[in-house]
Amino acid sequence: MAYRRDPAIARYQSWDEAYSVADAQRLLAELADVRLGQAGAWVQVAIVDLATGGLLGDCAARVLADPPGCAEIGVTLACAHHGRGVAGEALWALVRVLFDEHGVRRVIAEVDDRNGPAQRVLEGLGFRLEARFVEADWFKGEWTTLRVYAMLRDDRPR
Repeated sequence: MAYRRDPAIARYQSWDEAYSVADAQRLLAELADVRLGQAGAWVQVAIVDLATGGLLGDCAARVLADPPGCAEIGVTLACAHHGRGVAGEALWALVRVLFDEHGVRRVIAEVDDRNGPAQRVLEGLGFRLEARFVEADWFKGEWTTLRVYAMLRDDRPR
């Protein structure tokens, strides 16, 4: 709940800084029966500090029902852990699992045009910018520009 309440984090997410304990409990309850690779459902995967066991953030993945073999990803990381490569490492682990264990052939990510750090993470992993939709999304009371990044299984760096 703490990192989701941060206005800098909530700015580009579907929730706002009023994210509560009840919201977190509701999310966990909704995810109880959802499994990674299950078409149609978003799955949140915890990003945990291996040394301390502390929660740093989460990655999200949704295998699309149509078209087949496609998934969308995202990442949310507490500000205290930005700039250390954590988001890239976590996303890359998730992408590898989607490709190697769930038969996904294409992974996409939508990013707000103003979110430079997220763009740099995706570009650093080898995702290519496929589209930029100017003021195409009405989000949190304003028109926003979206970037769509993608990677094919066969294009991933080895």
